[in-house]
Amino acid sequence: MEPRPDDQIERALVVVAHPDDADFGVAGTIAGWTDAGIEVTVLCCTRGEQGARPDADIDAIPALRETEQRAASAELGVSDVRFLDGHRDGWLVPGFDLQRDILRVLREVRPQRVVTQSPDRNWDRLQSSHPDHLAAGEAAVRACYPASENPFAWPELGLDPWHVGEIWVMGHPEPNHAVDITDRFDRKLAALKQHVSQTGHRAELETFLRRGSGMMAARMGLPEGRLAELFRVCPLN
Repeated sequence: MEPRPDDQIERALVVVAHPDDADFGVAGTIAGWTDAGIEVTVLCCTRGEQGARPDADIDAIPALRETEQRAASAELGVSDVRFLDGHRDGWLVPGFDLQRDILRVLREVRPQRVVTQSPDRNWDRLQSSHPDHLAAGEAAVRACYPASENPFAWPELGLDPWHVGEIWVMGHPEPNHAVDITDRFDRKLAALKQHVSQTGHRAELETFLRRGSGMMAARMGLPEGRLAELFRVCPLN
């Protein structure tokens, strides 16, 4: 599946459950988009307060992870980083409250392209289907279509309807599009290193990322030695 060329995209919105989700899944692609002049917004549905070691000060985690996400996004040329209020890490569900809150950002940002996590559970590798990821993906897809373009959906927000042109799903078990990130892998790594609370103890981080990105590239037939991020691209005509 070939998406619209980047020179036809002005704004993109990335919707994820937690801080660091965007950087693991789409950081190399984001770096390419910002280099091409696309304005990218990263929206985290939670502040990832359950993503901490047992001895951590749990009250300090939300602010810490927000700071880490902003620093990580800056490595990719992204300054518009947003967090939803009222949604707990580990308790995310694709209900109407989450759909409405994502929809509000959609209509404010007005992106032609939306990236989100897969709402489809991967039974071959269940660990890749975190329940919060499934919920964020499902709610984001519902917010994109039909809600965002429906003038009768949440008119009380006072925001004009917006048509999203395409949805890119990361982590989908059946991807149909690869983005070569070989030349931007160092920026993906730099972004993830900003998430010190999550990656600071992982001495093998670069090896892990290279191996995974290399496997993705090979899966989609890219030449040996290339690195990639994979997506299921869905056009909304």
